Amino acid sequence: MNAQILSPELSPPDSSARERVTANWLRDETEMVNSLLPEAELPDSEREKVLARASALVERVRKHADEQSAIEAFMRQYDLSSEEGVLLMCVAEALLRIPDTDTIDMLIRDKLGDADWQKHLGGSHSVLVNASTWGLMLTGRMVNLADDTRRDVRSAMRRLAGRAGEPMIRAAVHQAMRIMGHQFVMGRTIDAAMERSEKKRNRRYRYSFDMLGEAALTQPDADRYQQAYRDAIKAISTDPDAGDVIEASSISVKLSALHPRYEFGKRERVLEELTEKVLELAQMASERGIALTIDAEEADRLELSLDVAAKVFAHPSLEGWNGLGMAVQAYQKRAPAVIDWMIDMARKYKRRWNVRLVKGAYWDTEIKRSQEQGLSGYPVFTRKPNTDVAYLACARKLLDAGSDLIYPQFATHNAHTIAWVHQVAGKRSYEFQRLHGMGVDLYDEVIGKDKLDVPCRVYAPVGSHEDLLPYLVRRLLENGANTSFVNRIFDEEVSVDELIADPCQSVHDFKSLTHPRIPMPVDIFAEQRKNSMGVNFANENEIRQLANEINQHQGPWKAAPLVPGAKTPNGTTVDVTDPADHRRVVGQWIGGDESTVDTAIGNAVKAQPDWDRVPAEKRAQIAEQAAELLEAHRGELVAMCVREAGKSLPDGIAEVREAADFCRYYASMARKLFGAPQDMPSPTGETNRLFLNGRGVFVCISPWNFPLAIFVGEVMAAVLAGNAVIAKPAEQTSLIGYAAVKLLHEAGFPEHVLQFIPGDGA
Repeated sequence: MNAQILSPELSPPDSSARERVTANWLRDETEMVNSLLPEAELPDSEREKVLARASALVERVRKHADEQSAIEAFMRQYDLSSEEGVLLMCVAEALLRIPDTDTIDMLIRDKLGDADWQKHLGGSHSVLVNASTWGLMLTGRMVNLADDTRRDVRSAMRRLAGRAGEPMIRAAVHQAMRIMGHQFVMGRTIDAAMERSEKKRNRRYRYSFDMLGEAALTQPDADRYQQAYRDAIKAISTDPDAGDVIEASSISVKLSALHPRYEFGKRERVLEELTEKVLELAQMASERGIALTIDAEEADRLELSLDVAAKVFAHPSLEGWNGLGMAVQAYQKRAPAVIDWMIDMARKYKRRWNVRLVKGAYWDTEIKRSQEQGLSGYPVFTRKPNTDVAYLACARKLLDAGSDLIYPQFATHNAHTIAWVHQVAGKRSYEFQRLHGMGVDLYDEVIGKDKLDVPCRVYAPVGSHEDLLPYLVRRLLENGANTSFVNRIFDEEVSVDELIADPCQSVHDFKSLTHPRIPMPVDIFAEQRKNSMGVNFANENEIRQLANEINQHQGPWKAAPLVPGAKTPNGTTVDVTDPADHRRVVGQWIGGDESTVDTAIGNAVKAQPDWDRVPAEKRAQIAEQAAELLEAHRGELVAMCVREAGKSLPDGIAEVREAADFCRYYASMARKLFGAPQDMPSPTGETNRLFLNGRGVFVCISPWNFPLAIFVGEVMAAVLAGNAVIAKPAEQTSLIGYAAVKLLHEAGFPEHVLQFIPGDGA
């Protein structure tokens, strides 16, 4: 009955390159960038050619500033360095998810009412942007009128006009979001998108159509997206003049749209079910002579996507088809290893990959998730030039692989990147890619025999505005940032030299290759306290380590009162069974009796005054040592959370992290509040100071649903304030409480100050 809690046996990697993908997840950024620089740097003569070509591109584009696309003009006018740009992004992100009109009205009033829209009026060459500004300015005025609380008749009329106008304002903002969406989306349906791709200037481009939709939460959602991809492949393949698999329009697929549990924890199920779905689409694409590219998503899904792609790529039914591709994100530290792995796969199966090299669109998410999860580092580069260097190094790797193994597709809106690739590629076969609605003016100077004469493919989203939200927000964040090339290319205040700066030179100029304002996850609370460290449940190496830690501790565990001088209780021993399998006895505990309680209270009353006189700094140091011990015993504590409390593994890790956080947080508060008297406001000639002291004896009774975190949190708050504590856990989780108190004693809390009595809750 002692089955392992977590099996460390995972599928063996299929190559040394695959192992490097896992190993490079959180690799040191400085080391990584220094290893990539030699691949990205060019000899001075070639470097000067790249800068000259990039400069010429920018100069020619700026001559046509009045002709820039509506969405580029909009993003320039309302970039994320402006308050109005941030407000618009907030509205765009939230509006389509709000089901009721009252909440929509409150959102619009809150976000749009106080912004200074008037300063943007007439600030753009685009008629659409200026019209949008007028609408936003009037919306803000009407909202402000509705908020006027003065009691005169004129104000009452204004409030009436405001209330009457709310439905109109709501409809106008919805329409603005739809207009913005239209600039980012090729068409509501695949037929409409393909028809639009044949019009005027659009005919010069190749296309990769993406059916909007991601993160399917239910099986019906996943089935709906699967059918949308089937229909799109059929529609794309109807063009008799499309050309070969490279020249023809293609399809882009998001794996998260095809499976409701696309996560590493469901790896076996995903490999069986999702692989079958992707293979079906790949077979359809193969039969119709078009390419299919698997889009890149969040970092914790990368390795799972490689496993799915590997099974599809190697399938015998795709023999002779060179149309399967993957997007590779250069901002991830694993990107070079992913490319090495793809080259290995191509050699092994004698097929070619199409590789769309992008810089990445989830940067904010990856940084914040790493901090939230307490990882040992970041999966992405913290500085933009570091990502640009990685992109160039990856580009060279793709070009050097050979056209029989890799067809490179360079997705970029950056003039220096375009010029660099064109210089290094020479006569080798490749294409550029851009987003629909972005970079039009730049690529007007790239495609065509009288220009750089390199083909460009447009990544063209297809779908209704209801499905637009996640994609729209990523584009707003990505291209509204004040470091975005798209945002800055028409800004005359930004010099051409600054705009086309060689990222290699920028990196050499940095004093530190890591961003000085982005601390490591462990340091995000600065000097206040250390962040608790978590586990990356999508990294095979960390899972193996966690499995080894946990499986060393299978029980049985025991618990009894920890009360100095108390007699052994006469109560019966209570068996503890695993909530997941009641046949498995994981330990026993003995509860306290009245005599135990009396002794504990006597001990506490006697010990509290001396404990209260212990300096706050000393108490805080003990608490911080307790946090270290909790994390050092993570394996056993997680095992107990699983076996006694029925917790999942992520919840077990969260219990340990929160318990450690409580120790460190209350330690910092003890120093602040109890370390020295606080000066209070005083009348002239008088000095008042506030001294904080313990109040006496506290009984801390914790619930079963957070058997470690809340148990430790209650105890820490009381004991660090100078009180003696008697801790009583929920009867369902006495073993965990006992183990925690033993560690707190080991850290230095006196046994008479902190006592433990398990017992029946009633």
